[in-house]
Amino acid sequence: MISSTLPSQFCLQDLAAITGRVCELRVNTHQAAADREARAWFDSVGLYDDRKKSKFLNYGKFDLFAALSFPDADLKHLVTCLMFFFWAFSTDDLSDEGDLQSRPDDVQAGHAISVRVVHEPGAPRPEYPYAAMFYDLLERFRETSTPGAYKRFIHAWEEWSGSQVTQSRNRSQDRIPSVDEFILMRRATIGGAMVEAIIEYSLDLDLPDEVFENPTIRAMSDATNDLMTWPNDLCSFNKEQSDGDYQNLVFCVMNERKVGLQESIDIVTEMLAQRVNDYVELKNKLPSFGADVDKELARYLHALENFVQGTVLWYYLSPRYFRGVDVTNRDNLVVPLFKPGVF
Repeated sequence: MISSTLPSQFCLQDLAAITGRVCELRVNTHQAAADREARAWFDSVGLYDDRKKSKFLNYGKFDLFAALSFPDADLKHLVTCLMFFFWAFSTDDLSDEGDLQSRPDDVQAGHAISVRVVHEPGAPRPEYPYAAMFYDLLERFRETSTPGAYKRFIHAWEEWSGSQVTQSRNRSQDRIPSVDEFILMRRATIGGAMVEAIIEYSLDLDLPDEVFENPTIRAMSDATNDLMTWPNDLCSFNKEQSDGDYQNLVFCVMNERKVGLQESIDIVTEMLAQRVNDYVELKNKLPSFGADVDKELARYLHALENFVQGTVLWYYLSPRYFRGVDVTNRDNLVVPLFKPGVF
């Protein structure tokens, strides 16, 4: 098994500096107010006991994540964005490290309950807490979103939720996918397409379907997904190896190319730098959709870049991934490997 050959530490470059070449960092001023309102809602759901809830919220720093990722959202929309994080991360943790980590059939059962929330919007709020959160989130989303943004969010959720089942099945079989297979699956498991729809919602943007069907826009979407996902795998690798979770791009590269941990991390970091170049090239090829749509599209892309940069910085600032590690200087950061089971 790969875990038995891991070194005691590894070195990580400043990933935020790499993505920062094209993505601007800004902060929303409504962070504290949004956090109070969203936490009150999360408390009412009753998902965790006090100890687990405190750990989830304090280690997550989701209020900071939302403020960094949605800098231009007003208070009402930022609360919804923070609720989205609470729902998404608690649901992801359920299949990543919780009771359902290696039980794909049970993950599928939870997915089926949430499917009813989508297709029966007038039905009573479910008792299953993860589906209840999703129910509340969709109600707020529908209040102001365009039909197109809502449709895109639901389609993205279906792909994301289905990918949770696939990932759980891989874990149950101790299967490490190929690099190409994993990259495609990871674009779904990171929830990037849901994020794109949430960005539309957060600014009340009105973009026609033709924009998102354009090949250049689709390629840019893949690129920004990778700019969020690959740093996540690099930063979360330590936590995941401690949990015995091998569904990570770093492990996939190690397994496929038969290289050690540091070489794999360097390879993925270089892949990230090249992906930034890809994004720049694609942005320079953007077609015009007419003056009005181009203006909305520019706001959307800028917000998407804000989200990418805020996300990458949050990876460093959240104790989820760098517990006990001083990340003040992120240049060639030396990261001691966590012992098994410390999380």
